[in-house]
This record gives sequence, C-alpha cells and structure tokens, in this order.
Amino acid sequence: MIRAVIVDVDDTLCLTEAASFELENDVLAKLGRPPMSREVHRATWGETLLDAMPHRSPGVDLDRFAQLFPAEHQRYLADGRLDVIPPENLEALDRLVAEGRTVLLLTSRTEREVRHLLEPDHVLAGRVTGAYHQGNTRFRKPDPRVFDELLAETGLDPADCVYVGDSPGDAVAAGGAGMRFVACLQSGVRRLEEFDPRHVTAAVDAFPEIPSVIARL
Repeated sequence: MIRAVIVDVDDTLCLTEAASFELENDVLAKLGRPPMSREVHRATWGETLLDAMPHRSPGVDLDRFAQLFPAEHQRYLADGRLDVIPPENLEALDRLVAEGRTVLLLTSRTEREVRHLLEPDHVLAGRVTGAYHQGNTRFRKPDPRVFDELLAETGLDPADCVYVGDSPGDAVAAGGAGMRFVACLQSGVRRLEEFDPRHVTAAVDAFPEIPSVIARL
C-alpha cells in the first residue's frame, strides 16, 4: 500500500509558471531591464529562482533582484494571482487523506517562498502534514538525496511513497531514491516524452486524477 504521497508545488499542486513569468518580469521592469521571453522562462522552469535568473535576464543584478522580489511576491499573493490551489485539487488531497495516506510537500522553493502555504489558516492545513524545501533539505532535485530529511524524519520507506511532480528532474530524483513517480502534465510546460520512462510509474493530465491512479499502484 502507498502510505505517503509527496507532492511538488509549482505546476503540480497549483499552476504557477505563467504567474511567475509575469511576476519576475514585473521585478525586471523595476530594475529597468527588458522583459524575458516566455520561451526562456519555460526552458529554465524548475531551476531555483536565483540560479535561473542569469539565464532569463543575462547581466541582471542578482542582489538587487533578490531585494525587490519579496515585496512583489507578496503583492501577487495578496492579489490572488499566485499559488491559487483549485478546489478540485483540494478535493483530491481530501481523498488521499480519507484513504489513510500521508500527504507531504517537497519543493525547490526557498523557505520564504513556501512559508505562506504552511500557515495554520491556509487551505492546506489539515491536508498536508509536512513540507520540505531549501530551508530544511541539504540537497536539490534532481539529486535523490533531496528526500533524505523527509525519509529520516517520517520513518517512511521509499517503496511506500509516491512523488507527484511535473518535471523530468522530479522523476530522476524520485527514481534515484527508490520511489514511484507520477508525472502531472496539466501545466503543458512538459511533455511525457521528455521524461525518462525508467523513472515514470504513471502520468496524469490533471491533478484530480492522482487519487485514482495511486489507488491502482
């Protein structure tokens, strides 16, 4: 039986690439820089923000970008333009919990970028029992050791876990850690043929399909 479902955040639990593209371009505009293209944003999607920005905007002042980004990020959150989790995705999480499965988050985001999702009044409260991010993991995807802290703290066996994500790097990390992996292709950023089939257990077109797929594993 699958005991734990570990879920990526961006373009898995919620669709964020398009909103993040607009957010980052708003910050670049404040720096007086031209906007990046959607193509380059998609090509570097999945990298940590400050690792990706030199490719998205060559020559950008990373320190200044990092200073301006948090306030703009908070404005997007307050306006409901970022990290909106659809009701049908929450219902899917409820099904997983009702079936006795533990739901955890594992993301490449920084602690600051994930903190609001862990507030006691957030819609994820009572659905998600833990979150792993750059603030409490030593490694980054696609390194399979990104799961080390999660496994150590929960006592879970990798064979009892499924990781749900949207990128080939997610699949590589899960496969290397001995976990099953479900590719969520809802965002349209990735196609199934981009994934190494050795690391993909199943694929879904939309997150609400996850409980049914996991029930069959």
